[in-house]
Amino acid sequence: MPTRNVVLTDQQARMVEQLVQSGRYQNASEVLRDGLRLLAQRHAEDDARLAMLRGALEEADAAIEAADWEDWSPTLLEEIDLEERSRPRQTER
Repeated sequence: MPTRNVVLTDQQARMVEQLVQSGRYQNASEVLRDGLRLLAQRHAEDDARLAMLRGALEEADAAIEAADWEDWSPTLLEEIDLEERSRPRQTER
């Protein structure tokens, strides 16, 4: 396995030492490998969220191109609110 020298802040070094002392990890390498796994997981989740957002943006762009959209302006929202307030309320039985 390749080895690397890394420079840690005092706080990071204390954290690594505490995790090893706690018995959760056998050595500093295990701590760092687990941290890298978590970082890779976070990057994969970020990539998935970004892909979802890009898909939603493409869908919105296509809807705009097809003129298949509603203008949710403040005026429209006020009209919806007024309409909702003017409806008779049903009482629960």
